[in-house]
Amino acid sequence: MKISIENSVQDNGNDIPESIRNKIFQPFFTTKPTGQGTGLGLSLAYDIVTKGHGGSLEVDSTAEHGTIFSMKIPI
Repeated sequence: MKISIENSVQDNGNDIPESIRNKIFQPFFTTKPTGQGTGLGLSLAYDIVTKGHGGSLEVDSTAEHGTIFSMKIPI
Protein backbone atom coordinates (compact mmCIF):
# COMPACT_ATOMS: atom_id res chain seq x y z
CA MET A 1 0.00 0.00 0.00
CA LYS A 2 1.34 3.44 -0.95
CA ILE A 3 0.66 6.33 1.41
CA SER A 4 1.04 9.97 0.45
CA ILE A 5 0.38 13.42 1.78
CA GLU A 6 -1.79 15.66 -0.37
CA ASN A 7 -2.33 19.39 0.03
CA SER A 8 -4.19 21.91 -2.13
CA VAL A 9 -4.38 25.67 -2.00
CA GLN A 10 -7.15 27.47 -3.88
CA ASP A 11 -7.97 31.11 -4.51
CA ASN A 12 -11.00 32.71 -6.10
CA GLY A 13 -9.12 35.39 -8.04
CA ASN A 14 -8.39 35.74 -11.72
CA ASP A 15 -7.16 32.70 -13.57
CA ILE A 16 -3.57 32.25 -14.72
CA PRO A 17 -3.50 32.56 -18.52
CA GLU A 18 -2.47 29.38 -20.38
CA SER A 19 0.55 31.13 -21.90
CA ILE A 20 1.91 31.82 -18.41
CA ARG A 21 0.66 28.61 -16.76
CA ASN A 22 2.99 26.56 -18.96
CA LYS A 23 6.00 28.52 -17.69
CA ILE A 24 5.42 29.17 -13.98
CA PHE A 25 7.58 26.28 -12.78
CA GLN A 26 10.53 27.30 -15.00
CA PRO A 27 13.55 28.89 -13.29
CA PHE A 28 13.69 32.70 -13.50
CA PHE A 29 10.22 33.07 -15.04
CA THR A 30 8.44 36.05 -13.52
CA THR A 31 5.61 38.38 -14.42
CA LYS A 32 7.16 41.12 -12.27
CA PRO A 33 8.98 44.10 -13.82
CA THR A 34 12.75 43.77 -14.29
CA GLY A 35 14.56 44.09 -10.99
CA GLN A 36 11.45 43.31 -8.90
CA GLY A 37 11.98 39.58 -8.36
CA THR A 38 13.97 36.56 -9.42
CA GLY A 39 11.22 34.12 -10.37
CA LEU A 40 12.77 31.24 -8.43
CA GLY A 41 10.08 30.53 -5.82
CA LEU A 42 7.82 28.14 -7.74
CA SER A 43 10.78 26.61 -9.58
CA LEU A 44 12.52 25.75 -6.30
CA ALA A 45 9.30 24.44 -4.77
CA TYR A 46 8.71 22.27 -7.85
CA ASP A 47 12.23 20.81 -7.70
CA ILE A 48 11.99 20.11 -3.97
CA VAL A 49 8.63 18.35 -4.29
CA THR A 50 9.30 16.43 -7.52
CA LYS A 51 13.04 15.69 -7.47
CA GLY A 52 13.72 15.80 -3.76
CA HIS A 53 10.65 13.87 -2.59
CA GLY A 54 9.38 12.08 -5.71
CA GLY A 55 6.05 13.86 -5.54
CA SER A 56 4.02 16.11 -7.81
CA LEU A 57 3.15 19.81 -7.90
CA GLU A 58 0.41 20.84 -10.30
CA VAL A 59 -1.62 23.92 -11.11
CA ASP A 60 -5.21 24.13 -12.39
CA SER A 61 -6.68 27.50 -13.24
CA THR A 62 -10.00 28.61 -14.74
CA ALA A 63 -11.62 32.01 -14.97
CA GLU A 64 -14.76 30.84 -13.18
CA HIS A 65 -13.06 29.06 -10.28
CA GLY A 66 -9.67 30.71 -9.72
CA THR A 67 -6.46 28.73 -9.29
CA ILE A 68 -5.63 25.54 -7.41
CA PHE A 69 -2.09 24.42 -6.61
CA SER A 70 -1.97 20.73 -5.65
CA MET A 71 0.99 18.96 -4.05
CA LYS A 72 1.34 15.22 -3.44
CA ILE A 73 4.32 13.66 -1.64
CA PRO A 74 4.69 9.90 -1.06
CA ILE A 75 5.67 8.84 2.46
